[in-house]
Amino acid sequence: MNPPNGFSPHAVACITSSTEGRVLQDQQVKKAGGGVRKEAGDSRVLALEDHPDIESFLNDTLRFPPDEIKPNMKIKSVTPKPPRKPRLARASSLDEKSWRRRRVFRTSQENLIDPSETSSSNGSLQESSLRPPTGSRVVLNGDQGSLHNLQDASEPSPHGKNKGSISDSEKQVSEVPSGSVGLMQGKESSGSKPRLSKITPPRPLPPLELSVASHVLRTANRIDSDYMDYQHYSQSRFERLSSSLSDTGLHNSGMVCDSCSTDSMKSTFSLLTPLRAKDVRNRSYLEGSLLASGALLGAEELSRYFPDRNIGIFVATWNMQGRKELPENLDDFLFPSDPDYAQDMYVIGIQEGCPDRREWEIRLQETLGPHYVMLYSAAHGVLYMSVFIRRDLIWFCSEVEYATVTTRIVSQIKTKGALGICFTFFGTSFLFITSHFTSGDGKVYERILDYNKIIQALELPKNVPDTNPYRSSPSDVTTRFDEVFWFGDFNFRLNKDRDSVDSILNQHLEKDMSMLLQYDQLIKEMNDGAIFKGFQEAAIHFRPSYKFDLGQESYDTTSKQRTPSYTDRVIYRSRHKDDIHAVKYSSCSVVKTSDHRPVYGLFRVKVRPGRDNIPLAAGQFDRELYLIGIKRRITRELQKRQEIKDQKSSRVCTVS
Repeated sequence: MNPPNGFSPHAVACITSSTEGRVLQDQQVKKAGGGVRKEAGDSRVLALEDHPDIESFLNDTLRFPPDEIKPNMKIKSVTPKPPRKPRLARASSLDEKSWRRRRVFRTSQENLIDPSETSSSNGSLQESSLRPPTGSRVVLNGDQGSLHNLQDASEPSPHGKNKGSISDSEKQVSEVPSGSVGLMQGKESSGSKPRLSKITPPRPLPPLELSVASHVLRTANRIDSDYMDYQHYSQSRFERLSSSLSDTGLHNSGMVCDSCSTDSMKSTFSLLTPLRAKDVRNRSYLEGSLLASGALLGAEELSRYFPDRNIGIFVATWNMQGRKELPENLDDFLFPSDPDYAQDMYVIGIQEGCPDRREWEIRLQETLGPHYVMLYSAAHGVLYMSVFIRRDLIWFCSEVEYATVTTRIVSQIKTKGALGICFTFFGTSFLFITSHFTSGDGKVYERILDYNKIIQALELPKNVPDTNPYRSSPSDVTTRFDEVFWFGDFNFRLNKDRDSVDSILNQHLEKDMSMLLQYDQLIKEMNDGAIFKGFQEAAIHFRPSYKFDLGQESYDTTSKQRTPSYTDRVIYRSRHKDDIHAVKYSSCSVVKTSDHRPVYGLFRVKVRPGRDNIPLAAGQFDRELYLIGIKRRITRELQKRQEIKDQKSSRVCTVS
């Protein structure tokens, strides 16, 4: 039968102290199996539950000083009781257990606390001010197993009488030991309210079930109310007008949840602009204006691919010296280490090219990879030029045209001359010229004649209309295009003897080549206006590109002792000021299969919108070359992986 106050019926230890006929308040604490309940008469009871050995527990946790033991303290007999049967309920966490115990403890104390002490009859333990009064403490002597209540008579108790049975001088037991002395001493918080100390369980807790649910984990990834504008920000930052997946398909496949933005998911999978039927009906590829919304080469399409209206162009020249062997790797040549990104267009001019021109183009396609296609390629004897462009930009190019000029007296010998390729990209016309001028240290006048013959005899453009015919000149091909790049082996030398040039190079100039450039023939003639009128060249910060010993870093060591010179150059001009910006101008010292080093330039070129009424290339490119290059690229990659695998699998054993 349960006691009248509803306390646990299996208290295992009771310690009673006679206090001159006064009834003390009883307390129950379920932490660590401790409890207090009220017995009959003038007795004070402290009940401890679920502890196998009460004496050893009290001896280990609480001790009285020997001089404070009172003779009237006595110990009741202890009747052990078997432990409870384990419950089959879900294992609770430590926080849940402590919360439940505090709730039961508050309920049991409602009839024991003076209403005048707290503002509410069902207040928490912290609000009930059940801490010991000043000067009182509850300790236990382990030798005699007695519980003592000591109070300084000179200090009045802050508590009033409880139901007429507790006087002002009586001390209340505020907290029952649960494995630590700090709990018995009633520590105070900053608000002068007692708080329960951290509770240590008497035995290890059972393991949590795998199916345990945590409210914290369920709400960890939710967005707070302060960040409700995240959806608006994400849409404005990442959303593109693109969709190749339907809303129904996304939801049915489970790729989009109900609370997710379908538009943001679309931008992850496609960059294609959705087309309205109205725009498709009104679109014409043969008649368009600069600002037409449906124009293929108009402003809207240009801004979508180039928001800043600048395109990156790689222009390079290299004299191969007619060598059959090609470099093992062209990555350092086409992809310099400084820029982080590849360019949109690659134009490579070759002088004295290798016998197998097709092999050279395949090597270029293999190196550039599947992101690029060869828009056009042309040859004039041993002069080669190849134009590669990103595959998604070929639709914005006009038809490609080319022309050649021979500067030799005998036209059948095509080792010296020029090769030009032109086309229009959006509304900007481009002209690329690679040439090989007359060689010889003192033949400056002959090289100027070569230049004049080329600009007059190069018949371009043919069918593609001039973007600005009012600023064109029939005697100069370079004036008929918006952007012009001229590169090649110009054969201009340094007007200095070999020993003087070597002494300057040995001074470790690093990037300051001004001491050499003051003797450069091309710079002098350009400053005088005798050649390349209207052209400019980026600052030179590299060593002379000619003439090296094959496979070596040293300059000519043969009996001829040719003077190192800047024979290979890249220059440019534009109809509009500041349309071309030189990003980098350098040479590739890694390629050593020729006596020339390749020279390249990286440029940012401004592009303007155009009209659709020009002959379009309509996505034309060298498909056969593309397939061969990609196939070889994959084959080489597989070979490299196989070589690495063979190296890892091979083992060499040595016996010492």
